[in-house]
Parts: sequence; C-alpha cells; structure tokens
Amino acid sequence: MKTRILNYRIIISPDTQTGTSKSGFTAFCPTLGVADDGDTIEEALANVKGAIKVYVDSLVEDNQPVPVDMPEQDIITTTQIDAPSRLHFA
Repeated sequence: MKTRILNYRIIISPDTQTGTSKSGFTAFCPTLGVADDGDTIEEALANVKGAIKVYVDSLVEDNQPVPVDMPEQDIITTTQIDAPSRLHFA
C-alpha cells in the first residue's frame, strides 16, 4: 500500500494538568483541531502525532477529505502592543 507524508503545524504551550496543577505541555494542530498533552515537549509532540494519525486514518476510512497545511499560504508571526502597567497576567 502506498503512503504519503503529510505535514502539520503544531503549537506547543506550557500548561498545567487540571486538578493537579502539575506542569506540562499542550500540543495543538490548528488545521485539524486536534490536541494532546504531555509532561514534556517531546511527550506532547509524540501524543499529538498519535492523535493526528488516528484522526486522519478515520477520515480516510470514512472517505472524508483530509485537511492539509498549506505552508506557502500561511503567515506566522507575533505582534506587540502597549498595555497598561497595571495589567495582571493570567
């Protein structure tokens, strides 16, 4: 069976586990709306990769279109704003 390599952007954010306040990381694939977490960045990446694989496999099995990233169309950047000095960080 032939296979194809699909590339997806992953956004990793520091996070805390609900109920335990234990530090960890969340990995999110915006193209597919799939996320998973882990104690380390590497674990979060491995977990979201597995979740992406299961999701894509289910789309293929159900004969549904598989969304893919179009990196040539993406603009990824950050921006800065002025904020009041009294602001509190979440």
